[in-house]
Amino acid sequence: MYKDSPLIHLFETNRGQYIFDVNTNAIIKIQKNVFENLRNNFSLNSSYKIYECEQVKELKDRGFLSSKKVKEVVHPLSDMLEFYMSSKIKMVILQVTQQCNLRCEYCTYSGSYINRTHQDARMNIELAKKGVEFLFDNSRDVDSVHIGFYGGEPLIEFELIKDIILYSEKISNGKRLTFGVTTNGTLLNDKIINFFNSHNVLTTISLDGPKEVHDKNRKFASSGCGSFEKIKNGLENIKHNYPDFLSKVMFNAVLDPNNDFSCINDFFTSYDIVKDLYLNVSDITDDHSVARNTNNEDHETQLKYELFKLYLSKLNKLDKKSVSKLVERYYDHLRKILVDSRGFSSSMPDKGHPSGPCIPGAQRLFIDVNGNFYPCERVSEKSKIMQIGHIDKGFDYDKIRSLLNIGEITSENCKDCWAFKFCTLCAVSADGIDKLSVEKKLFNCKVVKYSLEEHLKDYCMLNEFGYSFEDSNIFKIVEAQNE
Repeated sequence: MYKDSPLIHLFETNRGQYIFDVNTNAIIKIQKNVFENLRNNFSLNSSYKIYECEQVKELKDRGFLSSKKVKEVVHPLSDMLEFYMSSKIKMVILQVTQQCNLRCEYCTYSGSYINRTHQDARMNIELAKKGVEFLFDNSRDVDSVHIGFYGGEPLIEFELIKDIILYSEKISNGKRLTFGVTTNGTLLNDKIINFFNSHNVLTTISLDGPKEVHDKNRKFASSGCGSFEKIKNGLENIKHNYPDFLSKVMFNAVLDPNNDFSCINDFFTSYDIVKDLYLNVSDITDDHSVARNTNNEDHETQLKYELFKLYLSKLNKLDKKSVSKLVERYYDHLRKILVDSRGFSSSMPDKGHPSGPCIPGAQRLFIDVNGNFYPCERVSEKSKIMQIGHIDKGFDYDKIRSLLNIGEITSENCKDCWAFKFCTLCAVSADGIDKLSVEKKLFNCKVVKYSLEEHLKDYCMLNEFGYSFEDSNIFKIVEAQNE
């Protein structure tokens, strides 16, 4: 990019042409000829003076089209890391076992990923207590903390989980305490449900859809048979005997693009036990995959059609009951990014960092069966750079600071990037197992920018058809004058 060029991004919908002004966070609708002028000169890497037309001058007078960029890529909390990690830890996730009674085809522990595989290792009670004590010792400035249980399949170690919960409640000293478990749902029985219900344990059950879809990937290790019927029977038991526990249950569906999208959609829309409960949808990850390719054109087409129906419902052109649960969270995400988090600003700071990384370990500190610390449960346990400490030694602040400042490895690209303030990349995006990978991060940068541009287009399209995200003018599209 030419050094005097404005730090902006050009995009268009079927109904208009727009500028996203990076310094101010403004979305500006412009005339088509101005749009073409700007786009052509950017592609030629030309001097800014060439496209100094009247509308551009007007926008500059109103404080837009600044060429200011961040001079130094550094995370603002870098110098406060030790203080932050010693007083503001919000959550620990305890890996109570590395064993699982299922063998799911797409699982990151299946052998198809650069990660550990299922093993017999389990967390002992002494280490688990240390993990809980570590949370309380390092959360003095936090009123509410959360303890999660993870595997493998954590319910294999229910008695351990039970002991940890009772111990945590005993030493909490008035701090608000919540618990959560992520389970495949096959081991839920009356004893577990009763305990979880009485101790308010939020329970996430993995359920991918109807039997023919779910059983394709999620099979018992011992028999190779699908697990759907076992989960269904457990849910029926909850519905009839523990209906109040349903308020503590949510589902996680992993979308395999090789499955029929409409079939999955119909299931979560019509199956009476799941249709009114919270559903989180995630895609099969290709990250650290040995060979898996998850692209499917038909799946993408069906997904976009459901998004189209979602927009129609927002415009009061379609009953919201017709909107797929598989996409309804997309609107919440869109609103969070472009409304709730998009305040106007005067200019880029001299020092700053792309918005993606949380403080590694502060939000979701993952403790494995051996007491090793990781930023969260989603990272590869074989990654040397992701191991950020140990329960007996504390945090490795040099590693944490390096992961927090992941933007440094691509600093020149980040300074020029129009998606700087809305980046979603953390160090996982550059995890090369043995070292941080510039090439991997730059590849993921393209994905983020594509996704953000789609959000911008959707936001503007809804505005074009009369939808209002908010009452305040401060976030609305800025209409350039003299159109």
